[in-house]
Amino acid sequence: MKNGIRNFAVLSLAVALAMTAAFGASSAANRFPTTRGSKTTVKGSSATMVVSALTAPNLGAAGTFAVLAASTVTAAGASVITGNLGLSPGISVTGFPPSILVGTLHITDPTAAQAQLDLTAAYNDAAGRTLGAIGLAGNLGGLTLAPGLYKSTSSLEISSGDLTLDAQGDANAVYIFEMASTLVTTTGRKVILAGGAQAANIYWQVGSSATVGVSSVFKGNILALASITAATGASIEGRLLARTAAVTLDGNAVVRPSAAVAAQPGTPRLRPTPRRS
Repeated sequence: MKNGIRNFAVLSLAVALAMTAAFGASSAANRFPTTRGSKTTVKGSSATMVVSALTAPNLGAAGTFAVLAASTVTAAGASVITGNLGLSPGISVTGFPPSILVGTLHITDPTAAQAQLDLTAAYNDAAGRTLGAIGLAGNLGGLTLAPGLYKSTSSLEISSGDLTLDAQGDANAVYIFEMASTLVTTTGRKVILAGGAQAANIYWQVGSSATVGVSSVFKGNILALASITAATGASIEGRLLARTAAVTLDGNAVVRPSAAVAAQPGTPRLRPTPRRS
């Protein structure tokens, strides 16, 4: 992770230098940046200015969906989906009931078709990000990661330990995980959110298919090129969005997260700075 920290520092320093030029050279010493994760903190006389260094992909119409697939949606057991469920261009949605949909069903209608188009755009956006990318490979279990862009040239898994995502106090912090192949969580593994991290701002761009393992607790939006499978008892706070193939469920709880929009670069958010006694 030392290389990752250095990458964050380089990116944050570049943002800080740009801001220094914009605000002028006067009193620059009072605005010297300190870095934490993917954000730059610029200290002024009465406020702390925080600039987000990473923006979220725009899901567009796909953002209203908890589950979206291309070929089929199949629910074994009794799943509960909170958010819209869509399918396009396929026509086969099975398992409802006994599964419950708390939302609207869209099967090969204009809404589902537009959602698939917007999913493709968001997927391509996420897959094309390179600035400040931190290389990862293999098992993420046991790691604690700061916000940012993470890239794998193969597959990623969460096994032999849980993954903690620590936003370090920034509820708008964005995570993007790019992987060329599969995403897998093994039985009982968890994605744990800390430091104000929000499931709505976590994106998993999967180059093939994703599997959320038995009784796993998963956070974030899965944007998969092919299929997504949620194994028995897995729970997901996020979205299961499959571009070209199926979504398969088995007694799962899938909850579309509340919208959490990250601050745009160059748009500071002001926070009071505690007075020193």
